[in-house]
Amino acid sequence: MLETTLAAIRPPDAEAMTAARDLQGRLTKPAGSLGALEELSVRLAGLAGACPPPLPEPAAVAVFAGDHGVHAQRVTPWPQEVTAQMVANFLAGGAVVNAFARQAGASVTVVDVGVATPLPGDPTAAADPAAEGPSGPGTPRLIVAKVRAGTRDLTVTAALTRDEARAAVETGITVAGRLVDAGAGILLTGDMGIGNTTPAAALIAAFTGVDAAEVTGRGTGVDDETYQRKIGVVRAALRRHAPDPADPLGVLAAVGGLEHAALAGFVLGAAARRVPVLLDGVIAVSAALAAAAFAPDAVAAMVAGHRSAEPGAGVALRHLGLDPLIDLGLRLGEGTGALLALPVVTGAVRVLHEVATFDSAGVAEK
Repeated sequence: MLETTLAAIRPPDAEAMTAARDLQGRLTKPAGSLGALEELSVRLAGLAGACPPPLPEPAAVAVFAGDHGVHAQRVTPWPQEVTAQMVANFLAGGAVVNAFARQAGASVTVVDVGVATPLPGDPTAAADPAAEGPSGPGTPRLIVAKVRAGTRDLTVTAALTRDEARAAVETGITVAGRLVDAGAGILLTGDMGIGNTTPAAALIAAFTGVDAAEVTGRGTGVDDETYQRKIGVVRAALRRHAPDPADPLGVLAAVGGLEHAALAGFVLGAAARRVPVLLDGVIAVSAALAAAAFAPDAVAAMVAGHRSAEPGAGVALRHLGLDPLIDLGLRLGEGTGALLALPVVTGAVRVLHEVATFDSAGVAEK
């Protein structure tokens, strides 16, 4: 599945991008007056191979959840059981991602790709990630696609085997495909996993070559002692494994998490289907680095929703050449920043569909 997906990813369509730029120049507004929205609409036209591109709706959020063996290194004060408890909260509709999804009219699908604590029984759970399509905005659903019950401690051994990393990537590809087949016009990344900013920092350092201290943030707001220990853990993992950025599956296996690997596959699945994927925070962009290492043309499908307060997110976005749409100091994850940015993406495309040209409106040009 991974190889087939990679083979389907193509560069953006140059003719569609040229047509979108030409159309932007003929709309009833001063050239360039919509700033970054104009180039975003051009990029989305290139991705779709059409001008105007399809409106990016309906929206589907996939929240990938997993746990981390590196939790044993005391990189966070939160107990690991919180991952499963938050999954239950998502399914009950009580998390911030649920509130923002209801506001945006987006569906929420929670994917257990590696939660260590057993989840409470849920009648909506599907045993197969190839199950039915997305829920409505008020009815989150669960896909159980557990590769293993959390990763191993990346300071001691590889977090995952290559086969486990591949299985997680392919879960993400499958979920993306099913959401698109069910009608989603844009995919949004979400994540949940206590301790997951530590492997995210390791992934960003591995793919960009930037020092651990520059890409490691405070995550859930750790104190100075825990923060310094966290930097040391990332450095130790990188020394132990020396991950090769030219081998993205190997990097994910060595220092990644199950939700990171699944998100990388989710991005690749969107790119293969030529559907935009709106990235959330530091977990998403660390996974996007892996996706870009698998297939550089996958970047054409990526839209950076927001600038996370985590320092590694900015490093990753610069490496990918992506500018975030909003900057609100967010660091929650779950898909919240992507959901807040969603109307911006929709607006960028709606302009090409609905705004009159100078000729059609009878408006004089300068």
